[in-house]
Amino acid sequence: MRYLAHKLAVARGERPAEILFKNARLVNVLSGEIYLTNFAVDDGRIIGFGDYKGRKVVDLKGAYVAPSLIDGHFHVESSQLTAPEFARAVVPHGTGTVVIDPHEYANVLGLDGIRYVLESSKKLPLDFFVMLPSCVPATHLETAGANMTADDLKLMISDDRVAGVAELMNYPGVYLGMKSELAKIEVGKGKAVDGHAPGLRGKNLNAYVLAGVRSDHESTELAEAQEKLRLGMHILIREGSTERNLAHIIKVVNANNAANCSFATDDKLASDLVNEGHIDHAVREAIRHGVPPITALQIATINTARHYRLHNLGAIAPRYWADFIVFDNLKKFTVRQTWKKGVLVAENGKYLAKNPAVVPRPRSTMNLRYKPKDFIVEAIAGKKIRIIEIVPNQIVTKEVIESPKIENGQVVSDIKRDILKMVVVERHRATGNVGVGFVRGFKIKHGAIGSTVAHDAHNVVVVGTNDADIIKVIQELERLQGGQVAVTDGKVTAALPLPVAGLVSDLPLAKVMQSLDNLNATAHKMGCDLDAPFMTLSFLSLSPIPELKLTDQGLIDATHLRKTTLFV
Repeated sequence: MRYLAHKLAVARGERPAEILFKNARLVNVLSGEIYLTNFAVDDGRIIGFGDYKGRKVVDLKGAYVAPSLIDGHFHVESSQLTAPEFARAVVPHGTGTVVIDPHEYANVLGLDGIRYVLESSKKLPLDFFVMLPSCVPATHLETAGANMTADDLKLMISDDRVAGVAELMNYPGVYLGMKSELAKIEVGKGKAVDGHAPGLRGKNLNAYVLAGVRSDHESTELAEAQEKLRLGMHILIREGSTERNLAHIIKVVNANNAANCSFATDDKLASDLVNEGHIDHAVREAIRHGVPPITALQIATINTARHYRLHNLGAIAPRYWADFIVFDNLKKFTVRQTWKKGVLVAENGKYLAKNPAVVPRPRSTMNLRYKPKDFIVEAIAGKKIRIIEIVPNQIVTKEVIESPKIENGQVVSDIKRDILKMVVVERHRATGNVGVGFVRGFKIKHGAIGSTVAHDAHNVVVVGTNDADIIKVIQELERLQGGQVAVTDGKVTAALPLPVAGLVSDLPLAKVMQSLDNLNATAHKMGCDLDAPFMTLSFLSLSPIPELKLTDQGLIDATHLRKTTLFV
Protein backbone atom coordinates (compact mmCIF):
# COMPACT_ATOMS: atom_id res chain seq x y z
CA MET A 1 0.00 0.00 0.00
CA ARG A 2 1.47 3.31 -1.07
CA TYR A 3 2.05 6.22 1.31
CA LEU A 4 1.67 3.87 4.27
CA ALA A 5 3.63 6.06 6.68
CA HIS A 6 1.37 9.01 5.86
CA LYS A 7 -1.79 6.92 6.28
CA LEU A 8 -0.59 5.59 9.62
CA ALA A 9 -0.05 9.14 10.81
CA VAL A 10 -3.58 10.03 9.72
CA ALA A 11 -4.93 6.94 11.48
CA ARG A 12 -3.16 7.99 14.69
CA GLY A 13 -4.78 11.40 14.41
CA GLU A 14 -1.50 13.27 13.85
CA ARG A 15 -2.40 14.53 10.37
CA PRO A 16 -5.75 15.51 8.82
CA ALA A 17 -7.44 13.05 6.48
CA GLU A 18 -8.21 13.92 2.91
CA ILE A 19 -11.96 13.60 3.63
CA LEU A 20 -13.92 13.21 6.86
CA PHE A 21 -17.42 11.77 6.55
CA LYS A 22 -19.45 12.85 9.57
CA ASN A 23 -22.69 11.55 11.07
CA ALA A 24 -22.86 8.33 9.08
CA ARG A 25 -25.26 5.63 10.20
CA LEU A 26 -22.87 2.80 9.39
CA VAL A 27 -24.15 -0.61 8.35
CA ASN A 28 -21.19 -2.66 9.54
CA VAL A 29 -21.31 -5.92 7.60
CA LEU A 30 -18.37 -7.27 9.62
CA SER A 31 -19.93 -6.95 13.06
CA GLY A 32 -23.60 -7.03 12.02
CA GLU A 33 -24.33 -3.68 13.69
CA ILE A 34 -25.72 -0.30 12.73
CA TYR A 35 -24.41 2.73 14.61
CA LEU A 36 -23.67 6.43 14.20
CA THR A 37 -20.04 7.26 13.54
CA ASN A 38 -17.52 9.38 11.60
CA PHE A 39 -14.95 7.85 9.27
CA ALA A 40 -11.83 9.21 7.61
CA VAL A 41 -10.70 8.55 4.02
CA ASP A 42 -7.30 9.21 2.48
CA ASP A 43 -5.87 8.21 -0.91
CA GLY A 44 -8.98 6.18 -1.61
CA ARG A 45 -8.77 4.05 1.55
CA ILE A 46 -10.75 3.91 4.77
CA ILE A 47 -8.35 5.15 7.48
CA GLY A 48 -10.41 4.78 10.63
CA PHE A 49 -13.46 5.68 12.70
CA GLY A 50 -13.78 8.38 15.30
CA ASP A 51 -13.14 12.06 15.89
CA TYR A 52 -10.76 12.83 13.01
CA LYS A 53 -9.97 16.06 11.21
CA GLY A 54 -10.31 16.31 7.46
CA ARG A 55 -9.21 18.78 4.82
CA LYS A 56 -12.70 18.26 3.40
CA VAL A 57 -15.75 17.42 5.52
CA VAL A 58 -18.89 15.69 4.20
CA ASP A 59 -21.81 15.70 6.62
CA LEU A 60 -24.05 12.72 5.87
CA LYS A 61 -26.63 13.93 8.41
CA GLY A 62 -27.55 10.49 9.71
CA ALA A 63 -27.91 8.77 6.33
CA TYR A 64 -27.10 5.07 6.12
CA VAL A 65 -23.72 4.05 4.72
CA ALA A 66 -22.88 0.52 3.51
CA PRO A 67 -20.19 -1.02 1.30
CA SER A 68 -20.69 -0.80 -2.46
CA LEU A 69 -22.56 -3.79 -3.87
CA ILE A 70 -20.92 -6.75 -5.59
CA ASP A 71 -22.35 -9.00 -8.32
CA GLY A 72 -20.97 -12.50 -7.82
CA HIS A 73 -21.56 -13.80 -11.35
CA PHE A 74 -22.38 -11.83 -14.47
CA HIS A 75 -21.85 -12.13 -18.21
CA VAL A 76 -21.29 -8.49 -19.09
CA GLU A 77 -22.04 -9.27 -22.74
CA SER A 78 -25.64 -10.04 -21.82
CA SER A 79 -26.17 -6.35 -21.12
CA GLN A 80 -25.14 -5.75 -24.76
CA LEU A 81 -23.06 -2.84 -23.48
CA THR A 82 -19.35 -2.14 -23.56
CA ALA A 83 -17.73 -2.09 -20.11
CA PRO A 84 -17.81 1.75 -19.84
CA GLU A 85 -21.50 1.90 -20.76
CA PHE A 86 -22.27 -0.96 -18.40
CA ALA A 87 -20.66 1.08 -15.62
CA ARG A 88 -22.90 3.98 -16.58
CA ALA A 89 -25.92 1.70 -16.10
CA VAL A 90 -25.06 0.08 -12.75
CA VAL A 91 -22.88 2.49 -10.76
CA PRO A 92 -25.87 4.76 -9.95
CA HIS A 93 -27.48 1.64 -8.42
CA GLY A 94 -24.60 1.26 -6.00
CA THR A 95 -22.57 -1.43 -7.76
CA GLY A 96 -18.87 -1.11 -7.04
CA THR A 97 -17.56 -4.50 -8.18
CA VAL A 98 -18.59 -7.23 -10.62
CA VAL A 99 -17.21 -10.73 -10.94
CA ILE A 100 -17.65 -11.47 -14.61
CA ASP A 101 -17.40 -14.55 -16.76
CA PRO A 102 -16.61 -13.36 -20.34
CA HIS A 103 -17.77 -16.74 -21.54
CA GLU A 104 -19.60 -15.27 -24.54
CA TYR A 105 -16.63 -13.20 -25.73
CA ALA A 106 -14.42 -16.26 -25.34
CA ASN A 107 -16.78 -18.50 -27.32
CA VAL A 108 -16.59 -16.04 -30.21
CA LEU A 109 -13.02 -14.70 -29.94
CA GLY A 110 -11.12 -17.02 -27.59
CA LEU A 111 -8.37 -15.47 -25.46
CA ASP A 112 -8.58 -12.27 -27.52
CA GLY A 113 -12.11 -11.81 -26.18
CA ILE A 114 -10.91 -12.03 -22.57
CA ARG A 115 -8.07 -9.61 -23.28
CA TYR A 116 -10.56 -7.18 -24.83
CA VAL A 117 -12.68 -7.24 -21.66
CA LEU A 118 -9.69 -6.70 -19.38
CA GLU A 119 -8.46 -3.78 -21.47
CA SER A 120 -11.84 -2.12 -21.99
CA SER A 121 -12.74 -2.30 -18.27
CA LYS A 122 -9.71 -0.37 -17.00
CA LYS A 123 -9.90 3.05 -15.33
CA LEU A 124 -13.63 2.84 -14.58
CA PRO A 125 -15.46 3.62 -11.31
CA LEU A 126 -16.33 -0.07 -11.20
CA ASP A 127 -13.97 -2.98 -10.51
CA PHE A 128 -14.11 -5.91 -12.91
CA PHE A 129 -12.72 -9.28 -11.81
CA VAL A 130 -12.62 -11.99 -14.46
CA MET A 131 -13.36 -15.66 -14.03
CA LEU A 132 -11.69 -17.53 -16.90
CA PRO A 133 -14.26 -19.33 -19.08
CA SER A 134 -13.92 -23.06 -18.56
CA CYS A 135 -16.21 -24.40 -21.29
CA VAL A 136 -15.38 -23.02 -24.71
CA PRO A 137 -17.31 -24.46 -26.41
CA ALA A 138 -19.83 -25.31 -23.72
CA THR A 139 -20.34 -28.78 -25.19
CA HIS A 140 -19.32 -30.76 -28.28
CA LEU A 141 -22.87 -30.32 -29.58
CA GLU A 142 -22.37 -26.83 -31.05
CA THR A 143 -19.76 -25.01 -33.14
CA ALA A 144 -18.13 -22.07 -31.39
CA GLY A 145 -15.54 -19.58 -32.61
CA ALA A 146 -12.82 -20.92 -30.33
CA ASN A 147 -11.67 -23.95 -28.36
CA MET A 148 -9.99 -23.28 -25.02
CA THR A 149 -8.19 -25.89 -22.94
CA ALA A 150 -6.63 -25.87 -19.48
CA ASP A 151 -3.35 -24.84 -21.10
CA ASP A 152 -5.03 -21.70 -22.42
CA LEU A 153 -6.36 -20.85 -18.96
CA LYS A 154 -2.87 -21.20 -17.48
CA LEU A 155 -1.72 -18.29 -19.64
CA MET A 156 -3.99 -15.85 -17.76
CA ILE A 157 -4.70 -17.31 -14.31
CA SER A 158 -1.94 -15.32 -12.59
CA ASP A 159 -3.34 -11.94 -13.64
CA ASP A 160 -4.28 -9.87 -10.57
CA ARG A 161 -7.72 -9.18 -12.03
CA VAL A 162 -8.42 -12.87 -12.67
CA ALA A 163 -10.33 -14.28 -9.70
CA GLY A 164 -10.39 -17.91 -10.79
CA VAL A 165 -12.00 -20.38 -13.17
CA ALA A 166 -15.58 -19.78 -14.26
CA GLU A 167 -18.58 -22.08 -14.17
CA LEU A 168 -17.81 -25.72 -15.00
CA MET A 169 -20.76 -26.16 -17.35
CA ASN A 170 -19.78 -29.65 -18.44
CA TYR A 171 -20.85 -30.98 -15.07
CA PRO A 172 -21.16 -34.61 -16.24
CA GLY A 173 -17.57 -34.32 -17.43
CA VAL A 174 -16.57 -33.20 -13.94
CA TYR A 175 -18.35 -35.85 -11.90
CA LEU A 176 -17.30 -38.54 -14.36
CA GLY A 177 -13.68 -37.45 -13.95
CA MET A 178 -12.84 -36.37 -17.51
CA LYS A 179 -9.19 -35.35 -17.60
CA SER A 180 -9.92 -32.18 -19.59
CA GLU A 181 -12.36 -30.87 -16.97
CA LEU A 182 -10.28 -31.85 -13.95
CA ALA A 183 -7.30 -30.09 -15.54
CA LYS A 184 -9.29 -26.84 -15.65
CA ILE A 185 -10.16 -27.17 -11.97
CA GLU A 186 -6.48 -27.75 -11.22
CA VAL A 187 -5.64 -24.45 -12.94
CA GLY A 188 -7.98 -22.63 -10.56
CA LYS A 189 -6.47 -24.01 -7.36
CA GLY A 190 -5.62 -21.16 -5.01
CA LYS A 191 -8.38 -19.06 -6.55
CA ALA A 192 -12.14 -19.54 -6.91
CA VAL A 193 -13.66 -22.32 -9.03
CA ASP A 194 -17.29 -21.72 -9.97
CA GLY A 195 -19.90 -24.36 -10.66
CA HIS A 196 -22.87 -24.78 -12.97
CA ALA A 197 -24.97 -27.77 -12.02
CA PRO A 198 -28.69 -27.28 -12.76
CA GLY A 199 -30.75 -29.94 -11.04
CA LEU A 200 -27.72 -31.99 -10.02
CA ARG A 201 -28.41 -33.96 -6.82
CA GLY A 202 -27.30 -37.03 -4.90
CA LYS A 203 -24.10 -38.96 -5.46
CA ASN A 204 -23.20 -37.22 -8.72
CA LEU A 205 -23.38 -33.90 -6.88
CA ASN A 206 -21.09 -35.32 -4.20
CA ALA A 207 -18.59 -36.18 -6.92
CA TYR A 208 -18.94 -32.73 -8.52
CA VAL A 209 -18.09 -31.02 -5.23
CA LEU A 210 -15.33 -33.50 -4.44
CA ALA A 211 -13.64 -32.58 -7.71
CA GLY A 212 -13.08 -29.03 -6.41
CA VAL A 213 -16.07 -26.96 -7.53
CA ARG A 214 -16.93 -24.36 -4.89
CA SER A 215 -20.11 -22.53 -5.95
CA ASP A 216 -23.34 -22.78 -7.91
CA HIS A 217 -25.79 -20.25 -9.36
CA GLU A 218 -28.18 -22.63 -11.13
CA SER A 219 -30.49 -23.72 -8.30
CA THR A 220 -34.13 -23.20 -9.17
CA GLU A 221 -35.69 -25.13 -6.30
CA LEU A 222 -35.28 -24.71 -2.56
CA ALA A 223 -34.36 -28.34 -1.84
CA GLU A 224 -31.67 -28.24 -4.52
CA ALA A 225 -30.08 -25.12 -3.01
CA GLN A 226 -30.30 -26.66 0.47
CA GLU A 227 -28.50 -29.82 -0.63
CA LYS A 228 -25.73 -27.82 -2.27
CA LEU A 229 -25.30 -25.69 0.86
CA ARG A 230 -24.97 -28.84 2.95
CA LEU A 231 -22.11 -29.96 0.74
CA GLY A 232 -20.23 -26.70 1.23
CA MET A 233 -21.09 -24.94 -2.01
CA HIS A 234 -21.38 -21.17 -1.98
CA ILE A 235 -24.87 -20.39 -3.29
CA LEU A 236 -25.22 -17.50 -5.72
CA ILE A 237 -28.86 -16.43 -5.56
CA ARG A 238 -29.72 -15.42 -9.11
CA GLU A 239 -32.07 -12.67 -10.23
CA GLY A 240 -31.57 -11.65 -13.86
CA SER A 241 -33.83 -10.66 -16.74
CA THR A 242 -35.14 -14.16 -17.48
CA GLU A 243 -33.53 -16.28 -14.75
CA ARG A 244 -35.58 -15.12 -11.76
CA ASN A 245 -34.81 -17.58 -8.97
CA LEU A 246 -34.59 -15.32 -5.93
CA ALA A 247 -38.19 -15.68 -4.77
CA HIS A 248 -37.76 -19.47 -4.52
CA ILE A 249 -34.18 -19.68 -3.32
CA ILE A 250 -34.07 -16.84 -0.77
CA LYS A 251 -36.04 -19.00 1.66
CA VAL A 252 -32.93 -21.13 2.13
CA VAL A 253 -31.17 -18.23 3.89
CA ASN A 254 -31.06 -18.18 7.67
CA ALA A 255 -28.86 -16.64 10.36
CA ASN A 256 -26.63 -19.72 10.41
CA ASN A 257 -25.89 -20.07 6.69
CA ALA A 258 -26.21 -16.58 5.20
CA ALA A 259 -22.42 -16.18 5.06
CA ASN A 260 -22.39 -18.90 2.38
CA CYS A 261 -24.70 -16.97 0.05
CA SER A 262 -24.24 -14.16 -2.46
CA PHE A 263 -26.32 -12.39 -5.10
CA ALA A 264 -25.78 -12.69 -8.85
CA THR A 265 -27.61 -11.50 -11.94
CA ASP A 266 -25.94 -13.82 -14.49
CA ASP A 267 -27.66 -12.20 -17.49
CA LYS A 268 -29.49 -8.89 -17.40
CA LEU A 269 -30.47 -6.48 -20.16
CA ALA A 270 -29.47 -2.84 -20.20
CA SER A 271 -33.05 -1.57 -19.78
CA ASP A 272 -33.62 -3.85 -16.80
CA LEU A 273 -30.36 -2.77 -15.20
CA VAL A 274 -31.35 0.88 -15.46
CA ASN A 275 -35.07 0.68 -14.74
CA GLU A 276 -35.31 -2.22 -12.29
CA GLY A 277 -31.83 -2.14 -10.82
CA HIS A 278 -28.83 -4.39 -10.43
CA ILE A 279 -27.77 -5.97 -7.11
CA ASP A 280 -29.77 -3.26 -5.32
CA HIS A 281 -32.88 -4.89 -6.79
CA ALA A 282 -31.84 -8.24 -5.30
CA VAL A 283 -31.35 -6.57 -1.91
CA ARG A 284 -34.84 -5.02 -2.09
CA GLU A 285 -36.38 -8.34 -3.08
CA ALA A 286 -34.58 -10.20 -0.31
CA ILE A 287 -35.80 -7.70 2.28
CA ARG A 288 -39.31 -7.96 0.85
CA HIS A 289 -39.16 -11.73 1.33
CA GLY A 290 -38.22 -11.38 4.98
CA VAL A 291 -34.41 -11.34 5.01
CA PRO A 292 -33.12 -8.88 7.66
CA PRO A 293 -31.65 -5.80 5.92
CA ILE A 294 -28.18 -6.25 7.44
CA THR A 295 -28.12 -9.86 6.25
CA ALA A 296 -29.25 -8.84 2.76
CA LEU A 297 -26.42 -6.29 2.60
CA GLN A 298 -23.89 -8.85 3.83
CA ILE A 299 -25.01 -11.19 1.05
CA ALA A 300 -24.54 -8.32 -1.42
CA THR A 301 -21.07 -7.30 -0.19
CA ILE A 302 -18.69 -9.03 2.21
CA ASN A 303 -19.88 -12.58 1.49
CA THR A 304 -19.06 -12.20 -2.20
CA ALA A 305 -15.75 -10.46 -1.57
CA ARG A 306 -14.62 -13.22 0.77
CA HIS A 307 -15.71 -16.05 -1.51
CA TYR A 308 -13.80 -14.63 -4.48
CA ARG A 309 -10.88 -13.40 -2.34
CA LEU A 310 -11.37 -9.79 -3.40
CA HIS A 311 -9.04 -8.20 -0.92
CA ASN A 312 -10.00 -4.86 0.68
CA LEU A 313 -13.47 -4.90 -0.88
CA GLY A 314 -16.91 -5.62 0.55
CA ALA A 315 -16.70 -3.79 3.89
CA ILE A 316 -16.02 -0.41 5.46
CA ALA A 317 -13.01 -0.76 7.74
CA PRO A 318 -9.40 0.45 7.95
CA ARG A 319 -7.36 -0.48 4.85
CA TYR A 320 -10.45 -1.31 2.77
CA TRP A 321 -11.08 0.77 -0.32
CA ALA A 322 -13.45 3.66 0.31
CA ASP A 323 -16.15 2.09 -1.88
CA PHE A 324 -19.52 2.76 -0.30
CA ILE A 325 -23.11 3.76 -0.88
CA VAL A 326 -25.37 6.26 0.87
CA PHE A 327 -29.11 5.68 1.30
CA ASP A 328 -31.91 6.96 3.48
CA ASN A 329 -34.18 4.03 4.29
CA LEU A 330 -33.05 0.59 5.39
CA LYS A 331 -36.24 -1.23 4.40
CA LYS A 332 -37.09 0.76 1.26
CA PHE A 333 -33.57 0.42 -0.05
CA THR A 334 -32.71 3.01 -2.73
CA VAL A 335 -29.14 4.13 -3.35
CA ARG A 336 -28.71 7.92 -3.28
CA GLN A 337 -24.94 8.18 -3.68
CA THR A 338 -22.15 5.87 -4.87
CA TRP A 339 -18.56 6.56 -3.84
CA LYS A 340 -15.53 4.88 -5.43
CA LYS A 341 -12.18 5.17 -3.66
CA GLY A 342 -13.42 8.27 -1.90
CA VAL A 343 -14.77 9.94 -5.04
CA LEU A 344 -18.48 10.59 -5.61
CA VAL A 345 -19.24 8.81 -8.90
CA ALA A 346 -23.06 8.77 -8.93
CA GLU A 347 -25.82 10.70 -7.19
CA ASN A 348 -29.61 10.50 -7.41
CA GLY A 349 -29.44 8.19 -10.42
CA LYS A 350 -26.96 10.35 -12.33
CA TYR A 351 -23.59 8.95 -13.40
CA LEU A 352 -20.88 11.51 -12.59
CA ALA A 353 -17.68 9.78 -13.72
CA LYS A 354 -15.89 10.40 -17.00
CA ASN A 355 -15.24 7.24 -18.98
CA PRO A 356 -11.84 6.64 -20.59
CA ALA A 357 -11.20 6.51 -24.33
CA VAL A 358 -12.98 3.71 -26.19
CA VAL A 359 -10.91 0.59 -26.85
CA PRO A 360 -10.97 -0.48 -30.54
CA ARG A 361 -13.45 -3.28 -31.12
CA PRO A 362 -12.26 -6.77 -32.10
CA ARG A 363 -12.28 -8.29 -35.59
CA SER A 364 -15.41 -9.19 -37.56
CA THR A 365 -17.06 -12.44 -36.50
CA MET A 366 -19.72 -12.97 -39.17
CA ASN A 367 -18.74 -15.81 -41.53
CA LEU A 368 -21.89 -17.51 -42.81
CA ARG A 369 -22.52 -20.13 -45.48
CA TYR A 370 -26.07 -21.36 -46.08
CA LYS A 371 -28.72 -21.88 -48.75
CA PRO A 372 -32.49 -21.26 -48.48
CA LYS A 373 -33.12 -24.96 -49.12
CA ASP A 374 -31.27 -25.70 -45.87
CA PHE A 375 -34.36 -24.48 -43.99
CA ILE A 376 -36.83 -26.80 -45.70
CA VAL A 377 -38.15 -29.71 -43.62
CA GLU A 378 -39.58 -32.54 -45.72
CA ALA A 379 -42.50 -34.21 -43.95
CA ILE A 380 -42.52 -37.92 -43.09
CA ALA A 381 -45.98 -39.41 -43.30
CA GLY A 382 -47.49 -40.26 -39.93
CA LYS A 383 -44.52 -38.97 -37.97
CA LYS A 384 -44.83 -36.52 -35.10
CA ILE A 385 -42.13 -33.98 -34.26
CA ARG A 386 -40.25 -32.85 -31.17
CA ILE A 387 -40.94 -29.25 -30.18
CA ILE A 388 -39.01 -26.97 -27.84
CA GLU A 389 -41.47 -25.51 -25.35
CA ILE A 390 -40.44 -22.32 -23.56
CA VAL A 391 -40.80 -22.10 -19.78
CA PRO A 392 -41.55 -18.42 -19.00
CA ASN A 393 -38.87 -16.65 -16.91
CA GLN A 394 -36.56 -19.68 -17.02
CA ILE A 395 -33.76 -20.85 -19.27
CA VAL A 396 -34.82 -24.49 -19.02
CA THR A 397 -37.20 -25.77 -21.70
CA LYS A 398 -39.52 -28.73 -22.10
CA GLU A 399 -39.72 -31.30 -24.86
CA VAL A 400 -43.21 -31.85 -26.23
CA ILE A 401 -44.34 -34.03 -29.11
CA GLU A 402 -47.02 -32.92 -31.57
CA SER A 403 -48.33 -33.66 -35.02
CA PRO A 404 -46.82 -31.15 -37.47
CA LYS A 405 -48.60 -28.83 -39.89
CA ILE A 406 -47.78 -29.96 -43.44
CA GLU A 407 -48.08 -27.92 -46.65
CA ASN A 408 -46.89 -29.20 -50.03
CA GLY A 409 -45.10 -32.07 -48.33
CA GLN A 410 -43.15 -29.80 -45.99
CA VAL A 411 -43.40 -29.17 -42.24
CA VAL A 412 -44.18 -25.48 -41.72
CA SER A 413 -44.98 -23.10 -38.88
CA ASP A 414 -48.42 -23.50 -37.33
CA ILE A 415 -49.45 -20.07 -36.10
CA LYS A 416 -52.77 -21.24 -34.64
CA ARG A 417 -51.02 -23.73 -32.35
CA ASP A 418 -48.04 -21.44 -31.74
CA ILE A 419 -45.56 -23.86 -33.32
CA LEU A 420 -42.96 -21.77 -35.16
CA LYS A 421 -39.94 -22.72 -37.22
CA MET A 422 -36.54 -22.08 -35.63
CA VAL A 423 -33.19 -22.15 -37.39
CA VAL A 424 -29.58 -21.89 -36.20
CA VAL A 425 -26.83 -21.02 -38.70
CA GLU A 426 -23.14 -21.38 -37.80
CA ARG A 427 -21.41 -18.00 -38.15
CA HIS A 428 -17.79 -18.40 -37.06
CA ARG A 429 -16.12 -20.71 -39.56
CA ALA A 430 -18.48 -20.82 -42.57
CA THR A 431 -19.00 -24.55 -42.03
CA GLY A 432 -22.44 -24.51 -43.61
CA ASN A 433 -23.94 -26.11 -40.49
CA VAL A 434 -27.65 -25.37 -40.16
CA GLY A 435 -30.00 -26.67 -37.48
CA VAL A 436 -33.77 -26.59 -38.01
CA GLY A 437 -36.48 -27.23 -35.40
CA PHE A 438 -39.73 -25.89 -34.01
CA VAL A 439 -40.55 -23.94 -30.87
CA ARG A 440 -43.67 -23.08 -28.87
CA GLY A 441 -44.07 -20.04 -26.66
CA PHE A 442 -43.35 -16.99 -28.82
CA LYS A 443 -46.92 -16.59 -30.15
CA ILE A 444 -45.67 -14.56 -33.11
CA LYS A 445 -48.43 -14.17 -35.69
CA HIS A 446 -46.35 -12.78 -38.58
CA GLY A 447 -42.73 -12.17 -39.50
CA ALA A 448 -39.53 -13.36 -37.81
CA ILE A 449 -37.02 -12.28 -35.17
CA GLY A 450 -33.37 -13.20 -34.96
CA SER A 451 -30.10 -12.61 -33.17
CA THR A 452 -26.38 -13.32 -33.15
CA VAL A 453 -26.61 -13.62 -29.36
CA ALA A 454 -27.30 -17.33 -28.88
CA HIS A 455 -25.78 -18.96 -25.83
CA ASP A 456 -23.22 -20.36 -25.75
CA ALA A 457 -21.64 -20.61 -29.19
CA HIS A 458 -23.48 -17.50 -30.41
CA ASN A 459 -24.42 -18.62 -33.85
CA VAL A 460 -27.27 -16.98 -35.72
CA VAL A 461 -30.65 -17.97 -34.25
CA VAL A 462 -33.99 -17.07 -35.85
CA VAL A 463 -37.61 -17.94 -35.16
CA GLY A 464 -40.40 -17.05 -37.55
CA THR A 465 -43.65 -17.79 -39.29
CA ASN A 466 -42.23 -18.21 -42.80
CA ASP A 467 -38.93 -18.92 -44.55
CA ALA A 468 -38.82 -15.66 -46.54
CA ASP A 469 -38.79 -13.51 -43.41
CA ILE A 470 -36.38 -15.88 -41.67
CA ILE A 471 -33.93 -15.47 -44.57
CA LYS A 472 -34.38 -11.68 -44.55
CA VAL A 473 -33.47 -11.62 -40.84
CA ILE A 474 -30.27 -13.58 -41.53
CA GLN A 475 -29.31 -11.27 -44.40
CA GLU A 476 -29.79 -8.19 -42.20
CA LEU A 477 -27.77 -9.69 -39.35
CA GLU A 478 -24.94 -10.35 -41.78
CA ARG A 479 -25.12 -6.78 -43.11
CA LEU A 480 -24.98 -5.36 -39.57
CA GLN A 481 -22.03 -7.62 -38.68
CA GLY A 482 -24.09 -8.96 -35.79
CA GLY A 483 -27.17 -7.77 -33.97
CA GLN A 484 -30.82 -8.37 -33.23
CA VAL A 485 -33.49 -7.89 -35.87
CA ALA A 486 -37.25 -8.05 -36.41
CA VAL A 487 -38.72 -8.47 -39.91
CA THR A 488 -42.29 -8.43 -41.20
CA ASP A 489 -43.29 -9.05 -44.83
CA GLY A 490 -39.70 -8.76 -45.97
CA LYS A 491 -39.09 -5.41 -44.26
CA VAL A 492 -36.83 -4.72 -41.29
CA THR A 493 -39.06 -3.19 -38.59
CA ALA A 494 -36.56 -2.94 -35.72
CA ALA A 495 -32.84 -3.59 -35.25
CA LEU A 496 -29.94 -3.23 -32.83
CA PRO A 497 -26.46 -3.54 -34.42
CA LEU A 498 -24.03 -5.57 -32.25
CA PRO A 499 -20.72 -5.24 -34.11
CA VAL A 500 -18.54 -6.10 -31.08
CA ALA A 501 -18.23 -9.89 -31.50
CA GLY A 502 -21.87 -9.97 -32.60
CA LEU A 503 -22.72 -9.61 -28.90
CA VAL A 504 -22.32 -6.01 -27.85
CA SER A 505 -23.24 -2.60 -29.20
CA ASP A 506 -20.76 0.23 -29.48
CA LEU A 507 -23.57 2.76 -29.01
CA PRO A 508 -24.14 4.80 -25.83
CA LEU A 509 -26.35 3.36 -23.10
CA ALA A 510 -29.38 5.53 -23.93
CA LYS A 511 -29.38 4.50 -27.60
CA VAL A 512 -28.97 0.82 -26.75
CA MET A 513 -31.93 1.03 -24.37
CA GLN A 514 -34.05 2.77 -26.99
CA SER A 515 -33.20 0.16 -29.62
CA LEU A 516 -33.96 -2.68 -27.18
CA ASP A 517 -37.28 -1.09 -26.29
CA ASN A 518 -38.11 -0.80 -30.01
CA LEU A 519 -37.19 -4.44 -30.60
CA ASN A 520 -39.31 -5.69 -27.71
CA ALA A 521 -42.24 -3.43 -28.65
CA THR A 522 -42.04 -4.69 -32.23
CA ALA A 523 -41.98 -8.31 -31.10
CA HIS A 524 -45.03 -7.65 -28.94
CA LYS A 525 -46.84 -6.11 -31.93
CA MET A 526 -46.05 -9.33 -33.79
CA GLY A 527 -47.99 -11.19 -31.09
CA CYS A 528 -45.24 -12.20 -28.64
CA ASP A 529 -46.16 -11.77 -24.97
CA LEU A 530 -42.79 -12.72 -23.43
CA ASP A 531 -41.19 -10.07 -21.22
CA ALA A 532 -37.79 -10.42 -22.94
CA PRO A 533 -38.33 -12.08 -26.34
CA PHE A 534 -34.78 -11.72 -27.62
CA MET A 535 -33.17 -12.89 -24.39
CA THR A 536 -35.51 -15.89 -24.36
CA LEU A 537 -34.49 -16.59 -27.96
CA SER A 538 -30.81 -16.38 -27.00
CA PHE A 539 -31.10 -19.31 -24.58
CA LEU A 540 -32.80 -21.76 -26.95
CA SER A 541 -29.39 -22.93 -28.20
CA LEU A 542 -27.92 -23.45 -24.73
CA SER A 543 -27.13 -27.15 -25.01
CA PRO A 544 -26.08 -27.79 -21.36
CA ILE A 545 -29.50 -26.69 -20.04
CA PRO A 546 -32.37 -29.25 -20.20
CA GLU A 547 -34.55 -30.42 -21.82
CA LEU A 548 -34.54 -29.75 -25.57
CA LYS A 549 -32.39 -27.20 -27.47
CA LEU A 550 -31.35 -26.44 -31.05
CA THR A 551 -27.78 -25.74 -32.19
CA ASP A 552 -26.11 -25.56 -35.59
CA GLN A 553 -25.66 -29.33 -35.29
CA GLY A 554 -29.39 -30.01 -34.87
CA LEU A 555 -31.79 -30.82 -32.07
CA ILE A 556 -30.11 -31.56 -28.75
CA ASP A 557 -31.36 -33.75 -25.92
CA ALA A 558 -29.88 -31.42 -23.29
CA THR A 559 -30.77 -33.74 -20.42
CA HIS A 560 -28.45 -36.47 -21.68
CA LEU A 561 -26.16 -34.20 -23.76
CA ARG A 562 -26.65 -35.95 -27.08
CA LYS A 563 -28.17 -35.27 -30.46
CA THR A 564 -31.73 -36.28 -31.14
CA THR A 565 -34.06 -36.27 -34.12
CA LEU A 566 -36.82 -33.88 -35.12
CA PHE A 567 -39.17 -36.71 -36.09
CA VAL A 568 -40.23 -39.17 -33.41
